[in-house]
Amino acid sequence: VMARAKPIRFAAGEALFFKGDPGDSLLGVIDGRVRISALSAEGKEIILNIMAPGDVFGEIALLDGKERTADATAMEPALLVALERRDFLPVLKQNPDICLKLIEILCTRLRWVSDLYEDIVFLNLPARLAKRILRLADDFGVESEEGIPLDLKLSQHELGNMTGTTREAVNKVLRSWEQEGIIAIRRSALTILERDALEAIVEFV
Repeated sequence: VMARAKPIRFAAGEALFFKGDPGDSLLGVIDGRVRISALSAEGKEIILNIMAPGDVFGEIALLDGKERTADATAMEPALLVALERRDFLPVLKQNPDICLKLIEILCTRLRWVSDLYEDIVFLNLPARLAKRILRLADDFGVESEEGIPLDLKLSQHELGNMTGTTREAVNKVLRSWEQEGIIAIRRSALTILERDALEAIVEFV
């Protein structure tokens, strides 16, 4: 598969593709991180996922040959590999194990979107924010003596886009947690000091 893939580099903030673009390739992250997002009719962005090294995306449009279902933007300088649909479909036909793996990825994506929708509908902001930070800790957290710093720079505006709210609302909750000693924020880097406290906020709802 990799023999058919083409390396592509993107600068920080550069768009990989937009919703509605032709879905002609599957993308894999080698280095850097990619934000997957969507815009409402009013122009409000919601961040659906963050892709890190080892992740693949673009599989929906690749498989059905239709348009992209979301936007993708490099959050930092990124190296990706692209596998064109015309090259990938013959590989699928010859390797059923890859088909099964793609089905597994699609199911994971579906569960993720369903979970995100339920969070926005049923959870209050502190619970949504705590749940998202915990998930980011699982994906990008680095254990240390001081706690769990996130190896990912996210602005409060971006956290708002991940939880369906505003930067101001996120700032208010984060400041409250910082005063309580649940988290620490230094130079825009967030560290979880009391993971149990965040888990309790999610479970309390």
